[in-house]
Amino acid sequence: MATENKSGFGTAPVFFTAIATILGAILFLRFGWAVGSLGFWGVILIILIGHIVTIPTALSLSEIATNQKVEGGGEYFIISRSFGLNIGGTIGLTLYFSQAISVAFYVIAFTEAFEPFFNWFQSQYGWELPRQAISLPTMGLLSLLILKKGADLGVKALYFVVAILFISLAMFFLGSTDYQSTNHFSFLRFDFKRMDDFFVIFAIIFPAFTGMTAGVGLSGDLKNPQKSIPWGTILATVVGMILYFFISWKFIVSASSYDLMHDQLVMKQIAIGGILVIPLGLAASTISSALGSVMVAPRTLQALASDRSLPFNFGSEFLAKGKGDKKEPYNASIITIAIAFVFVFLGDVNAVGKIISMFFMITYGSLNLISFLHHFGADPSYRPSFKTVKLLSLIGFLMSIWLMFKIDFLYTIVSLIALTFIYLLISRTHKSRSGFEEIFQGAVYQISMRLKLFVQRSKKAKGANSWRPAAICVSSESFQREKAFDILNWISYKYGYGTYIHLIKGFFNSENHAKALEIKKHLLVKSESKKHNVYIDTMISPSYTSAIAQIVQLPGISGMENNMVIFEFFKENKNGLIQILENHAIVRDARHDVCILRSSANKINYNNGIHIWVHHSDVDNVNLMILLAYIMLAHPLWKKAKVKVFYIAGDEKLAASKEHLLELIQDGRIPMSASNVEEIPQPEEGTAREIINKKSRDAGLVIIGFNEEILQELNEELFTSFDDLQDILFVNSYRKKVIK
Repeated sequence: MATENKSGFGTAPVFFTAIATILGAILFLRFGWAVGSLGFWGVILIILIGHIVTIPTALSLSEIATNQKVEGGGEYFIISRSFGLNIGGTIGLTLYFSQAISVAFYVIAFTEAFEPFFNWFQSQYGWELPRQAISLPTMGLLSLLILKKGADLGVKALYFVVAILFISLAMFFLGSTDYQSTNHFSFLRFDFKRMDDFFVIFAIIFPAFTGMTAGVGLSGDLKNPQKSIPWGTILATVVGMILYFFISWKFIVSASSYDLMHDQLVMKQIAIGGILVIPLGLAASTISSALGSVMVAPRTLQALASDRSLPFNFGSEFLAKGKGDKKEPYNASIITIAIAFVFVFLGDVNAVGKIISMFFMITYGSLNLISFLHHFGADPSYRPSFKTVKLLSLIGFLMSIWLMFKIDFLYTIVSLIALTFIYLLISRTHKSRSGFEEIFQGAVYQISMRLKLFVQRSKKAKGANSWRPAAICVSSESFQREKAFDILNWISYKYGYGTYIHLIKGFFNSENHAKALEIKKHLLVKSESKKHNVYIDTMISPSYTSAIAQIVQLPGISGMENNMVIFEFFKENKNGLIQILENHAIVRDARHDVCILRSSANKINYNNGIHIWVHHSDVDNVNLMILLAYIMLAHPLWKKAKVKVFYIAGDEKLAASKEHLLELIQDGRIPMSASNVEEIPQPEEGTAREIINKKSRDAGLVIIGFNEEILQELNEELFTSFDDLQDILFVNSYRKKVIK
């Protein structure tokens, strides 16, 4: 459990900051217009759809907040500690600008409470007084309040203005009109209107519901964030939703559609003493929302600067610096106020308002995604005291993305481009940071496990007709030679799976275990440049034979069983060949295919292609040899290479053998032309090896088949007699593969 901040705020500021923002400018200025435009049930649909996003977000936020100590920065802190500082900084910076510009939005809306004054001034003096005459002094007073007194006085003022807000709402509900006495509204009459404009109106109304996370930005000033954030956020969300249901009903029964659509402050006509209490309520709601935003935004910026998550290195120390014992974000407040002043002076933030909505939606989507991934990943360290349902989190995430595009496709694209640009800037400034993959790791584990189980249980995975290579290689000379690893890399790049195991000869003890971990770490670093798909591990075993016996029993990383073992020995040093041949029988008994790579010290010339040499004894091998060549060609290193097939047979078998090979290649859709299939008559003088040495001297890789009979007859000589060739892959298929 996180330690408590004894001098911090309780739950009330979280609730009041959120509810004051929910019941803000849009309620007083635009909600009546929405009811008049769409009808009662049309607006109820907006409320329901909007809260399909906000309720899961409130629950997800509450859940995450009870799993970790939430420090300064609110939503930014939560996202950055889940997605990593670079992603967190990207979303946090856009969230900060949304919060800062929201200050201007609420101050401009505050001036609408003075509409009678502006009307009087115009009628008295004959010219229209600009709204900035009220908004700029208001912004100045608000700034002075925050800079001089900080959050303490801000919270006290918040209580006062929220009290005025609720009094004005009470007077609104208690009021009545002549229209109300003649109106025959029925809940059973589904009066949907102007549904073609539904999402246009939704875009205008939805920001009213986004205030539910406004109090989270006070996280660094709370006595117990793990308690206050869930209670304050959820309570504000639920109370706000209920109030909006009743406000919709009050509008529809108290005023005509015409009055609702054409009178911006139609609430004045309904409330008791409306000419006074509604402008006061509007002023209270907008100034409280502005207070909430001007308290929260600097704390987000201060947290970003403290983490050095800004797209630049300069200025972070200045912005992170706090004032007094409570580390009030004085410097960050100055920057926030300056931004707000610019937009207050401009006087119109409608266009920016859509961007604000987009960034809030991205924030909500991120919070829901974090909660869902934690649930799906089943991380045992994720133990929140408050739990939501993962399906709700997933719905909240998907709805956030869907609504962004429905609200405004262009602004969604602009927002995503802006996010990408900011992320690239932050990543370039902080190249050493990672963490984005951490939250996905648990989900990847779960998906991987379930896919493996599916593959293992699937009968199709075990059938010969759906064969694919799942190769494994063990070697104690990983740092001396790499070509066996390269073979695995080519096989696993697109079509197959590869597992490379470094063998440490000895008995298992703490010293060898530590050595194994260190070697694995070095192998992963060494192989990173190859951008491979090979799974790397280490094994401690007393002998090579015991290691082979172990690896043929290992489960496949894909869920399907391993079906191929790759051995390697040096052309220049044949000592390793003896132990390979001694253990060949173990692999055959395990019903695995066997590939023995004779590697050379020379670099592979990929452009010279792959040569396959087929003998009439390779009945079971030929399909595997062709498939392996085709699979390897998928790797970028072989992209310019061609495969040539040479068949050695007697005259009577020559034509039939070539025809069979061409039919096999054509029916199997192997990308190989007929000109690359060449028949070689059985030589009358010399040996077939001499022909192979001559024709494939410059080949990048040579593939030759062998079987048990030839192995018993020639033994080591089979693998050591091709002196002019460089790298040779000898292939022995356990059973004939089907090319279909």
